[in-house]
Amino acid sequence: MKRRLFLSFLSGAALLAAAVAASPALAEGHHEKKPEVQSWTFAGFFGHYDKAQLRRGFKVYKEVCSTCHSIKMLAFRNLSQPGGPEFSEKEVAELAATYKVKDGPNDSGEYYDRPARPSDRFPPPFANEQAARAAMSGAYPPDMSVLAKARGYGRGFPTFLLDALPGLSYQEHGVDYIASLLKGYQDPPHDVKVPDGQYYNVYMAGNRIGIPPPLSDGAVTYDDGAPQTVDQYAKDVTAFMMWVAEPHLEARKHIGQGVLAFLIVFALLLYFTKRKIWSNVAH
Repeated sequence: MKRRLFLSFLSGAALLAAAVAASPALAEGHHEKKPEVQSWTFAGFFGHYDKAQLRRGFKVYKEVCSTCHSIKMLAFRNLSQPGGPEFSEKEVAELAATYKVKDGPNDSGEYYDRPARPSDRFPPPFANEQAARAAMSGAYPPDMSVLAKARGYGRGFPTFLLDALPGLSYQEHGVDYIASLLKGYQDPPHDVKVPDGQYYNVYMAGNRIGIPPPLSDGAVTYDDGAPQTVDQYAKDVTAFMMWVAEPHLEARKHIGQGVLAFLIVFALLLYFTKRKIWSNVAH
């Protein structure tokens, strides 16, 4: 009986391994590529945000992405809070004043535009979804507030087994996907027809995307000497999007580290207390 169960297990494992081995080839030939695994400072138990990278990422968002994508859940004052880009309050106030927001009604019952204040949220680039689709040839650019947490992909066998375990799951699926997507624009293969108004992207589902390539080398000027390349732009703006989606990541990890340290010390105290109490008791 045990022999039959063991042979059945081996047979099932072999079939699963064969299916997993064949799936990348199928995905490569007919579907999107699997995103590249990136190295992020905020990954892992001791992860933290790189403030310089967040500042560069915000600059890429402001100069490139904000023309199409909104970031509705972010307020200007969030940029000065601990754990983020940490701009000064003066810098935030000056930045907010460059934007116009709707306010009102006034005494005449009319709505009016006024300079934004630090407490205001970033205004969207389009008045509504219909206006966005009309400007983007029918495509709707998603809001970037939680996009880094909303996107993801399956890592496949055997790493998906680790993702199912608490504390060991890989939490950077979304940022890996977005960074790869921003760099994945290519000329379509000779046997692939891309409709007008769409573009070929090796990481997009179906390999077709309605947003034109947003990044190019030298498009954004960095003041800190970082490379001004598509690869660097993609990583920086994706890291910024991760912070927008999870601004309290550093605080959460610090709390987790403190709780774990307390539990370790508490367990050691219990162990040595037990040894002390029962050391003179005959067993």
